[in-house]
Amino acid sequence: MPPRLRLTAVAFALASLNALPAQAAEPPTATTQAVHCGKLFDARSGRILGEHTVLVRDGRIAEVLPGRAKLADADSIVLSDHTCMPGWTDLHVHLDGESSPQSYSEGFRLDPVDFAYRSVGYAEKTLMAGFTSVRDLGGDVTLHLRDAVNQGAVKGPRIFAAGTSIATTGGHADPTNGFNTHLAHLMGPPGPTEGVINSIDDARQAVRQRYKDGSDVIKITATGGVLSYAKSGDAPQFTVEEVKAIVDTARDYGFRVAAHAHGKEGMRRAILGGVTSIEHGTYMDDEIMRLMKQHGTWYVPTISAGRFVAEKAKIDGYFPAVVRPKAERIGALIQETAAKAYRNGVKIAFGTDMGVGPHGDNAREFLYMVEAGIPANVALQAATIRAAEVLGVDDQGVLEAGKRADIIAVPGDPVADINAVLKVDFVMKDGKVYRQPRLDIPAQ
Repeated sequence: MPPRLRLTAVAFALASLNALPAQAAEPPTATTQAVHCGKLFDARSGRILGEHTVLVRDGRIAEVLPGRAKLADADSIVLSDHTCMPGWTDLHVHLDGESSPQSYSEGFRLDPVDFAYRSVGYAEKTLMAGFTSVRDLGGDVTLHLRDAVNQGAVKGPRIFAAGTSIATTGGHADPTNGFNTHLAHLMGPPGPTEGVINSIDDARQAVRQRYKDGSDVIKITATGGVLSYAKSGDAPQFTVEEVKAIVDTARDYGFRVAAHAHGKEGMRRAILGGVTSIEHGTYMDDEIMRLMKQHGTWYVPTISAGRFVAEKAKIDGYFPAVVRPKAERIGALIQETAAKAYRNGVKIAFGTDMGVGPHGDNAREFLYMVEAGIPANVALQAATIRAAEVLGVDDQGVLEAGKRADIIAVPGDPVADINAVLKVDFVMKDGKVYRQPRLDIPAQ
């Protein structure tokens, strides 16, 4: 289906959700909530602090008090044996799908409406896992999903959506890769409207189209990719001048640019072109790391996706033949690259590429980061204050007065035992509680 018709169908699908009873769309309560935390993770310092009380009013943090404050006019939420943290942010997700052996044929068999409804469940799973914000890096569905979440029709994280990724002809995000000649001719060559560029003028037009579509961020595919129906997973796919045209135009509209990149030369061009972040970064070497530090470029490793595709590449028939060798070769390297980047002082933020792996398992990335030698507190900072820096927002990522009341909690101490991140049982976003520990009621 042509992208324009696909967007229209998605809009109708998610618009239908807005016709549901609007109980979720009620404004936040004005009642003060007192969240009593046995411990509190200070994202600025990366330290676990002792008992604190977080006061929440009108969806914002009103005050953070040491100890267990007693307030007669506040509704108490008692998390005495928990560590409270700012809600996590996953900087690389794809909420419009999830990998399976059928993924490559579903685009021909399913309607955009099917993908829209699936995305609703993926969004809720992500929120319930403790991720109150995500940056969705590619997918028509999530522009509309974002709006449905903001309107209160759908439970999900705050979504910073890229919409359609920007690629070159035959590049990782070219939507016609793998099409037979007849179908490709029938559809016609994709252009900037569909996210495919081949010149500086195309680059500018593609960014402006993303603005028209309502995107929050720009995603480019600076090199080949693992899962695209194409041979190369690491060849460079833009010139420096094309990247610079994208970045400069994006800046006019207040966009930041994330660059999918596996190969060294594509990373080099993306960094010189001024992108905000490098995603995956598989073949990053010392030269690229020096360049990233020099330009202040962020690194989002997505170890989860690497491990997932390397594992699935061992299964006959899971991936098409052209994809399988890339998945086996590239996927296995990302965790090692993340370890080197941390040792070399590259700025690291949290992202998983979920949609490749199963939504809701995002927190396993923390475990993989720690396995790579990244300290647990640094990994937690990567998903809180550092992620906010990548997004360019200053109202989330820390538990401080005036910030969004995005609060999650886990039993125990996640810095002492990183496995605690898999046990999120309290989730508050914008002052609304979506998940809380079940009370044990004695048998009568």
